Amino acid sequence: MEEECRVLSIQSHVVRGYVGNRAATFPLQVLGFEIDAVNSVQFSNHTGYAHWKGQVLNADELHEVYEGLKLNNVNKYDYVLTGYTRDKSFLAMVVDIVRELKQQNSRLVYVCDPVMGDKWEGEGSMYVPEDLLPVYKEKVVPVADIITPNQFEAELLTGRKIHSQEEALAVMDVLHSMGPDTVVITSSDLSSPRGSDYLIVLGSQRIHHTVRPLIRCPVPPRHPDGHPDGSVAIERIRMDIHKVDAVFVGTGDLFAAMLLAWTHKHPNNLKVACEKTVSAMHHVLQRTIKCAKAQAGEGQKPSPALLELRMVQSKRDIENPEIVVQATVL
Repeated sequence: MEEECRVLSIQSHVVRGYVGNRAATFPLQVLGFEIDAVNSVQFSNHTGYAHWKGQVLNADELHEVYEGLKLNNVNKYDYVLTGYTRDKSFLAMVVDIVRELKQQNSRLVYVCDPVMGDKWEGEGSMYVPEDLLPVYKEKVVPVADIITPNQFEAELLTGRKIHSQEEALAVMDVLHSMGPDTVVITSSDLSSPRGSDYLIVLGSQRIHHTVRPLIRCPVPPRHPDGHPDGSVAIERIRMDIHKVDAVFVGTGDLFAAMLLAWTHKHPNNLKVACEKTVSAMHHVLQRTIKCAKAQAGEGQKPSPALLELRMVQSKRDIENPEIVVQATVL
């Protein structure tokens, strides 16, 4: 019997739609992971709608939930996954929990999507309180193993602007030096050789050749590739992704969850993990926009409700994505 792999996912929750924990739980379950979800916020719907209602949870509430897990001795995890958070104290408490979990399981992998903001028409802006940035820089990133910032968030974390692929690679090196072994810049406004209809994804993974397994769950064996001296190799990849003419919410949450799954199934092979992640994303988004346009009617712009990710309908693509986007090894 295969040993279960358990993920603690601390993200936003919405009643309607697929963002945060709702965007991460179903894909991870489909791919064989057990998920324990803790909510950072509880909203009626995502904030792309005209109206939303709900609550932002604080550190005391997170601590109380986690203490309940500890008292029952069910706080044993192989992964922690975090995303959208609005409260500074809550985020600091997340770090305390990750540190405690890593003390009891040194192989635990922390996957962090440092959700802070994005660029619109070339201008970046934060959509969380600005006092979260120093917490991410000083506390969160140093304990993370995998981070998935967009270009704007990578710039915020390093204090360096990105105008070229070379500068992006340098920024990823800075992020490596802060702690994480795997850095994926999930979207950027860098020009693609394939034209303006494409956006660039860049990934960088440090591979330690000391053959220390990072995770407890059964995975294919790692191979040292003839590096007995404890040296570190770096794999870098670039992907050119065709833009979709619509605004989706929850894509970053889905990306981080699937990257967790595919790096688990393909350790030390960032190229394959990213190809499966991005190809699955492609299938989900294409199905979503096709259905949304059909329901909106000819010439009508789909509403946020119609653009909710068609997650359940994409189950087979999530489980076994046909590779439609290839990664280039740099």
